[in-house]
Amino acid sequence: MKKFNIFLFLFLSFTFFTGCNSTEDSSVKNEKELKICPQCNMALPKSHIHTCILIKNNKTYYFDDVGCMILWSKDQKIDLKSVETKIFSNDTKKYINTFDAYFMINERTPMLYGFSAYEKEKEGSINFDEVILRMLRGEHMANPKIRKQILGY
Repeated sequence: MKKFNIFLFLFLSFTFFTGCNSTEDSSVKNEKELKICPQCNMALPKSHIHTCILIKNNKTYYFDDVGCMILWSKDQKIDLKSVETKIFSNDTKKYINTFDAYFMINERTPMLYGFSAYEKEKEGSINFDEVILRMLRGEHMANPKIRKQILGY
């Protein structure tokens, strides 16, 4: 019985100290760092690859995929040319103006739309106006018919 009491005391002590080990400040910090896409409710990757930003009326919205930003801005009746938009460039690894970026149409992105941004022009790339047009028409890699057409299946 004495061994059981010692074991129980050690177990409860261990549980108490490990439960009190975390601080509230670190959990608040993690919540602030976590950014959620308003269109698909997915968390943005820490690497920022394929992410974009829309700034309207001093409020910043973060998107995990450029397609989400386009669809969300359409639903919100926001003209993308009238607001500041930035996208993470795959080649220079920094945020650039979306209208200055060049887009490839056949890459794997978080929502599988396939549009990835580059600061330097690549062969076969398109501009942002064309990306908007294709997204609104449904001509992206998430559409099985378009994916088959682009990938040549």
